Amino acid sequence: MVPFSVNAGGGPTIPNFGETSSCVQNNGTFCWDWFTQNWSSRVDFQARLVEHVELTVIAVVIGFAISFVLAVLAHRARWVVAPVTFVGSLLYTIPSVAAFEILVTITGINDVTVEIALVSYTLLILFTNTLAGLSNVSPDVVDAARGTGLTDTQILVRVELPLAVPTIIAGLRVAVVTIISLATVAALIVPEGLGKPIFDALGAGVFNTKFIASGVLCILLALLADALFVGVQRVLTPWATARRAR
Repeated sequence: MVPFSVNAGGGPTIPNFGETSSCVQNNGTFCWDWFTQNWSSRVDFQARLVEHVELTVIAVVIGFAISFVLAVLAHRARWVVAPVTFVGSLLYTIPSVAAFEILVTITGINDVTVEIALVSYTLLILFTNTLAGLSNVSPDVVDAARGTGLTDTQILVRVELPLAVPTIIAGLRVAVVTIISLATVAALIVPEGLGKPIFDALGAGVFNTKFIASGVLCILLALLADALFVGVQRVLTPWATARRAR
């Protein structure tokens, strides 16, 4: 039987097992030793971080694929712009918690529900930026390309898309940071990602270290992802970088 003592109020007090730092006992602002001990055990911040990345990557990849196809279609047939923008705006304005709750009644409590909701929040951002990038290509450049004998598909791949890359990547940066943020709310549906330790900390009366560590990891992940896309843009558009350096 586990020994326990009785506190002043008459209730049982479970003793601390093992050695617990005074920082943890006093619920200090941030207990580094507890965080390092739980990086890959118990709370397992490492696994939660990997899950968060997976949720984000899947949502952004699927969202970009859908948005890209719609943007190319809208670039050729302008009547497509209005209905796609309307639907995208409608989905984007639905509060995330409400979106998850509605989808649970349709697709159940699983990763599919989470990804459908996350993908829906990328569509307006990615569609708008991709279409803007393609539309902002100078008509003179397109006419010159067509004058050399290039087909519409060749012009899209060789001329319009390369020139639209900065605007497209700007949209990806916004979408990725948005999804990293919203993926924390997904822990209300499935116990995955950095949202899980955040809600656990809140449910336990706010354990500062768990709460702060999870939040800081989300922020660092967003900053790292944004920096990664900046690097990708510089690699794909060296001409733009050279122009700014002049």
